[in-house]
Formats: sequence, structure tokens, C-alpha cells
Amino acid sequence: MRNDMYRSRKDTTPKITARKDPVIWSKPGSSGVLSRAQEDFYEQNGFLFIENVFSANEIATLREQAETLRKDGETQDDVIVEASSNAVRSVFRIHEKNQTYLDLMADDRLAAIAEHILDDDVYIHQSRVNFKPAFKGKEFYWHSDFETWHTEDGMPRMRALSMSITLSENTPYNGPLMLVPGSHRKFISCVGETPDDNYKNSLKAQEYGTPDPENLTALIQTHGLVAPVGPAGSVLIFDCNTLHGSGNNITPFPRSNAFFVYNSMKNRVVAPFAAKSPRPDFLASRDNIRPIRIRQRNTMPPGHLRAAE
Repeated sequence: MRNDMYRSRKDTTPKITARKDPVIWSKPGSSGVLSRAQEDFYEQNGFLFIENVFSANEIATLREQAETLRKDGETQDDVIVEASSNAVRSVFRIHEKNQTYLDLMADDRLAAIAEHILDDDVYIHQSRVNFKPAFKGKEFYWHSDFETWHTEDGMPRMRALSMSITLSENTPYNGPLMLVPGSHRKFISCVGETPDDNYKNSLKAQEYGTPDPENLTALIQTHGLVAPVGPAGSVLIFDCNTLHGSGNNITPFPRSNAFFVYNSMKNRVVAPFAAKSPRPDFLASRDNIRPIRIRQRNTMPPGHLRAAE
């Protein structure tokens, strides 16, 4: 029998257990891309927000390409629309569809940080652009990404992280991402057997794999809430187990973010721990896994994105 280090969706009552994995896997202070203060903040809080990582011109290119992906993908299986409005909610597999995003995933301003925190070569477990249209953008309910990646994708350990690149300004009002600082050190198991093809509903409104109100309340009362906001071109880095969610966008100001999930090559997915079959490859890469540093891509100096053609 496999060792399930983070049991979930198998018991009748939820519970909180301590994290069994490091937060930063590499030697403290060994980074050439993060300061010791940034490392300490990430270790303690489970996230790090860095403003103005990308220039206005780079963001303009990324935003233009995101709009192309949105328009071109409206009928594709890996494009998710809002249940109530049919507005595009997420476009997945962006690094496989678009050269600009392929370049972005391997940019040293992102990839070098992921390699340091995870202390390994990394690959993209999942990539996407999330859209929150003005007035119509719906919430993403509270969850730990790792709970889903473990139970439905078969990710063995907490050796992955997400990076969100702000393609538009994130304000306190247009449905920004909220996080529970320090929640990455606890794992909330969830109840309810995973339905077949659960992803078809969960990507629009997640029901299974969400923390119960009592344990969620306890963690928020202990650690509080934060909503990192800032200009386009900023980067939010957060641990795979940090609880997060976002509310509706009822403002005239749309919000969009590009997401890359970096996973350690030593943490490649296996069979799901609490689902009959794995989710599709566009949600959890499992075939032809290679470190991003050896993937075929534009040979450009680090830190420069190719302009849109």
C-alpha cells in the first residue's frame, strides 16, 4: 500500500494535521534570487508578493496574448466559462499554446525562484490565465491547491508552488486573491468521495476539496487574512498548501492573472490518492515530463520576453 502522507476525502470528519514537508527545501540563505528577509517571510507566511517584476511593455505583450488565447479558445475543452454568463473564466495549458507564455515560464525572474525554493529542477504542473471580467467575474472559493493536486492528480508531497503574474492592477475592490498567512503549515483534510469527472464542475464552482467552515474559521481567527494588491507586472508566489480564495468582481475594473504551477521533478504525480482516475493532462501534466530548462524555447537573454507578432 502506498504511503499517503496527507489523507483526505476518505474519512467522515475533517481534521487539521501538521505539515510533514519543508517549506523551503534548499539551504537558507543560499539563494541568488531572493534575499534572506524574503526567504524568511515566505517560510513564515507561505507567500511572497513582489511588485513591478515585469515592465509595462512586457505586460502589454502578455495581456495582448492572453486576450488572443481567450478569443481563440472559447470552444476548447481546456477553456472554462462561468456557469451563469458563459464569460471565459480560465484558459489552461497556456505555455503549450503560446510562445510568449512558453518564454515566460522559463524566465529567470520566475523559474530561478521556483528552483531555489523547491531545491530541484522544476516542470510546469499546470498553467493558465484567470479572468475576472468587470461586473461578471465570480468567486474562487477557499481551498488548498495541494489538497486537490494530491487527491485528484496524485501529487505525493508539498514540493510545489504557484506564481501569479498580475496582468492588470489588483485592487482591494476587483476580487483580489486572498490568502491565510501561515495556513501552509497545516493540512485540512476534506470529506466526501470524489465524484467521477469532478473537474468539470469544480473548475466553475468548487464543492469537493474545500475546507469545512469550522476549521477554516479557526485558521483565519489564528492567522488572519491578507489580500496582496498592486500594479500590473507584480508577482505573487505562494506555497501549494496555502489556503486562498477570491470574491466576486462587481466593479467596472476587470482583473486577469497568469498562473504557473512549478513542481519538483522529484515530486512528479502518480496515481490519484482519492479519485478513481486522474484529471486530464491540461490540468495536471503527467506525460513527457522534462525540466523546463531543457525544453525547446526561444534562446533569449533571461528577463526579456519576445514581443507579440
